[in-house]
Amino acid sequence: MIIVIIAFCIKGFNSMKKLLASAILFGLAAPQAAIAAEEVNVYSYRQPFLVEPMFNEFTQETGIKVNVKFAKKGLSEKLKQEGEYSPADVVLTTDISRLVELADMKLVQPVDSKVIESNVPAQYRDSEDEWFALTLRSRNVYSSRDRVGHLPAEFDYTDLAKPEWKGKICTRSGKHPYNVSLVSSMIAHYGEAEAKTWLEGVKANLARKPQGNDRDQVKAVKEGLCDLAIGNSYYLGKMMNDEKQKAWAEAVYIDFPGQKGNGTHVNVSGMAMAKYAPNKDNAQKLMEYLTGDKAQQMYAEINYEYPVKEGVKRSELVASWGDFKADDLPLEKVAEYHSAAIKLLDEVKFDL
Repeated sequence: MIIVIIAFCIKGFNSMKKLLASAILFGLAAPQAAIAAEEVNVYSYRQPFLVEPMFNEFTQETGIKVNVKFAKKGLSEKLKQEGEYSPADVVLTTDISRLVELADMKLVQPVDSKVIESNVPAQYRDSEDEWFALTLRSRNVYSSRDRVGHLPAEFDYTDLAKPEWKGKICTRSGKHPYNVSLVSSMIAHYGEAEAKTWLEGVKANLARKPQGNDRDQVKAVKEGLCDLAIGNSYYLGKMMNDEKQKAWAEAVYIDFPGQKGNGTHVNVSGMAMAKYAPNKDNAQKLMEYLTGDKAQQMYAEINYEYPVKEGVKRSELVASWGDFKADDLPLEKVAEYHSAAIKLLDEVKFDL
């Protein structure tokens, strides 16, 4: 009897230790409250205004409370440090490289869900079901309305390296994840040697040293510093609805490269279930909800992104930009060339 009691106490101590970690991180009143409540814990790189409306709807429909830890960086390291005592159930992040990193670091677990499988096309989820896209964002070229006009349908990313654009292109750092993913896709399609030649051509055509964010590139077009800018699609929606930045957006056209070739490169925001999720069933319910019609529609309206689920209506503004052919290369394949892309960017000294 004494042995049984001791074993129970040890097991109970380990469980309590994990429970206390959750309570401390998410500000719960007491471990007993965590036991009683139906909840799910989320680590998120996505900003509060983007995800909290969906979490509120999820809670209203299911009664499951969503506790969120927001961060700008370091979630992978935090999960690794916390190990089996981590309270995290679901991780939300942006960019394919960050999703793959979670899987490579063995910080997530597979989710076998027919609902998610039905809602998320195969090219936008992991073949081992360890991560799933939630939204899509295209990597566009913005062209000056006054000096260039709409680029022709034949325009491709490869054209950015042509001499005719010398001194006319603006972009943020080549090392930013959005540009690294674009370079990775070029390697996937054309090989390292050709991608390096292309990068050298784009660098030669830059109007200035890579700097700022995607919005700054559109601003530079408005100010006449360059004629073309590389940027994600949703930033146009954000600028159109910003009093100070609307003039920048109105100075450009949004163009979708590759319509006669491989298609426009797309990246994603996505999700994964943490390896030691203490609320696994609730985590799966939340993940399924986020791929459903209501949440996908909210994503589209709030952040001007493209829903990953087919058939969900785009926001009116995004729909006004027209349809486009997306590159059908699986993002899992694109992510394989992340290290090679970084290497090429260093070799051509793209940011210098």
